[in-house]
Amino acid sequence: MFQLIVNVLGTLTAGLCAVLLLRGYSETRTRLLLWSGLCFAVLATTNAIVLIDFSMPEINFYTLRLLVGAISMLLLVYGLIFESD
Repeated sequence: MFQLIVNVLGTLTAGLCAVLLLRGYSETRTRLLLWSGLCFAVLATTNAIVLIDFSMPEINFYTLRLLVGAISMLLLVYGLIFESD
């Protein structure tokens, strides 16, 4: 039960960070905010996959979680490398 609460809070926190970063991007048009917001949106998706994985233990979502997490980190790395001043 505790693990479920922690993962739900992690998903909500990552989603809220994504919303705030993307809202900041829409106001300032700073491209690094865009890439950071996209990273956190995909991280929220990763956390949602963890919740699905806990609810269906007969199916292994480990590889999918790693792939989606790697995509989120690649988005942030791309933004840090190519959009820095």
